[in-house]
Amino acid sequence: MELMRAARLHIPSRTLTVEEVPVPAPGPGQVLVKVEAAGVCLSDVHLIDGILTPAHLSGDTVTLGHEVAGTIAECGPDVAGWTVGRRVVLQAGEARDGRVMTRGVDYDGGWASYALASVETLVALPEAIPFEQGAIIPDAVSTPWGAITTTADIRPAQAVGVWGVGGLGVHAVQLLRALGACPIVAVDPAPAARRRALDFGADLALDPADPSLRDRVLAATGGRALEAAFDFAGVAAVREQALSLLGPKGRLVLVGLTDQPLTVTDGTLFSYLQHQILGHYGSVEDAVAQLIALAEGGRLDFSRSITDVLLLADAAKAVERLRTKEGDPIRLILRP
Repeated sequence: MELMRAARLHIPSRTLTVEEVPVPAPGPGQVLVKVEAAGVCLSDVHLIDGILTPAHLSGDTVTLGHEVAGTIAECGPDVAGWTVGRRVVLQAGEARDGRVMTRGVDYDGGWASYALASVETLVALPEAIPFEQGAIIPDAVSTPWGAITTTADIRPAQAVGVWGVGGLGVHAVQLLRALGACPIVAVDPAPAARRRALDFGADLALDPADPSLRDRVLAATGGRALEAAFDFAGVAAVREQALSLLGPKGRLVLVGLTDQPLTVTDGTLFSYLQHQILGHYGSVEDAVAQLIALAEGGRLDFSRSITDVLLLADAAKAVERLRTKEGDPIRLILRP
């Protein structure tokens, strides 16, 4: 029996260990992917910390990692159109029996030497895009892309705010800039994050504790306030502040995950201004392919998004760096 290394999370104890496990065999409609790069996401940290719990996991242990790129190592029965050696990115999840299943949460992911994937979750990765950059497109880029283009339906020249300029929020700024949103206001308590927001295309980067924040947003928008705001932090205070800066019929899109309750302080004003609060998770099926095409065509550049590459054996170190924001990481990559 061939063995491989995998970073496995024991859910009851929230213990992460790198173990030797059997290399899985692809079944009908599946391929075995040799993992070349796997992203480390704040959602992984939330799983380890117990803030998130898998909804559909069979068993009590899962291999983490929902941002995965590699090459096809073996094709299972009935696989057509894909060949060994093909460079691929894996979708971060799939629908099974009417349920949304997330890779590395509800079933084994890519913090491993090899990962199983159904052919429906494969997206070809051109040679021009490095594995490290391709790996982060599912979720780190595709989730804000879906929030912006599908859930919020952002149009050119609309005034938008982005709260939380981390691994997803910074890509939201980049994507909003590409789509022509104007102005783009980024809000984050960390000076490094605010500098990063400006580097990625924000027009204004503010500290949420700035007493002049409201006046500065109104000045930047010509008094009309924001037409849409995105919460990538998953923090109650963020949502309250973002709602207070929405103009009439403005919408707040919740992307950051939290287990805390959602409240609206002034329900009458909320209704009078016809505000909307929209939940967002993941992206539509063709989002990853769209983003790969845009990157290959030179419209998007993710080279600045890769902060560091670590060995799979150092998975716990990568998690701790993301948890403590050591080095202000955008995305850390694990390489088997």
